[in-house]
Amino acid sequence: RRAGEDRRKGDRRSTGTADSSIRVSIQKIDELINMVGELVITQSMLGEVGSGEIDEFDAARLEKLRDGLQQLERNTREMQESVMQIRMLPISFSFNRFPRLVHDLSSRLGKKIDLKISGEGTELDKTVMEKIGDPLVHLVRNSLDHGIEMPEDRIACGKPETGVIHLNAYHQGGNIVIEISDDGGGLPADKILAKARERGLVAADEELSHERTLELIFEPGFSTADEVSDVSGRGVGMDVVRRNIKDLGGAIEVRSTAGEGSTFIIRLPLTLAILDGQLLSVGDETFVMPLISIVESLQVDRTMVNSVVGSAEMYRLREDYIPIVRLYNIFGIEPKTTRLEEALLVVVEHEGHKIGLMVDELLGQQQ
Repeated sequence: RRAGEDRRKGDRRSTGTADSSIRVSIQKIDELINMVGELVITQSMLGEVGSGEIDEFDAARLEKLRDGLQQLERNTREMQESVMQIRMLPISFSFNRFPRLVHDLSSRLGKKIDLKISGEGTELDKTVMEKIGDPLVHLVRNSLDHGIEMPEDRIACGKPETGVIHLNAYHQGGNIVIEISDDGGGLPADKILAKARERGLVAADEELSHERTLELIFEPGFSTADEVSDVSGRGVGMDVVRRNIKDLGGAIEVRSTAGEGSTFIIRLPLTLAILDGQLLSVGDETFVMPLISIVESLQVDRTMVNSVVGSAEMYRLREDYIPIVRLYNIFGIEPKTTRLEEALLVVVEHEGHKIGLMVDELLGQQQ
């Protein structure tokens, strides 16, 4: 018995150690070793340039110095990418828990549910994966409890009695996108809006778009559930899901069609260590904006600018109206121009809301 207890303690210790370690493929280690070799070569190149007298620093050596510095920049970037790759793990480490979860809860609820998983080889940073685990569990449990209908209800609606929950992950730009979708009854937009008006979140005479109505489910404590469920709660937690994703530098949106199902789309940076940024110039000042926040940049068409109450300005961007923010006013900077048509408008998005930043020019990118 004592030996068994010792083995269990040893197992717990081993598990704790594994949680703080990463299994690294030989290929990734070899790539890192090769990068170190490239750095040694670059170091030798720069050392040779600096070995002569100062007065012998001719054009040829200056050109060699430039080449060496460019090589050093490439080496540093490649090494950075190699080190970042070591922290990357396939999202299957997170997805693997869901087949058992879906099987157990669907049996308990008396529902028939088929779980489909795709993109399980998509990689992301270990820290990001650890922190996204709980929000994913909450969203899957929510689909199980509130999304997928009972078999008899699905048959009555002309659907197969077995519902489908689909987990999908893929890379898009510098982000990883995770989708949790189901073919259930969809979110009740009318009930959501009615509950929001009841709670004073929306004025009685205020009209909201379908998309904005669905976003109300992320308000703190918001729920349309009539009964408490220990499977997914009374909706309490969707605000926590959004906050946790926001803390990771990500965003979540929801799409839903009545009778057809819902999809939650999570966008996250691949890593929390480094972000690519866009340099923006306003007068003599330079700002850095995370690239993941920038939707697009454009030359201003003056005919698309509308003035509203006070000095506020709105820009018509296709079907949207977005507020214009003149950064030089906010920071007290002397700009190169105050005329919108002579400046650039950088459209940025945060939590589904867009604004246009008026800047003088784009200077390039920086990490």
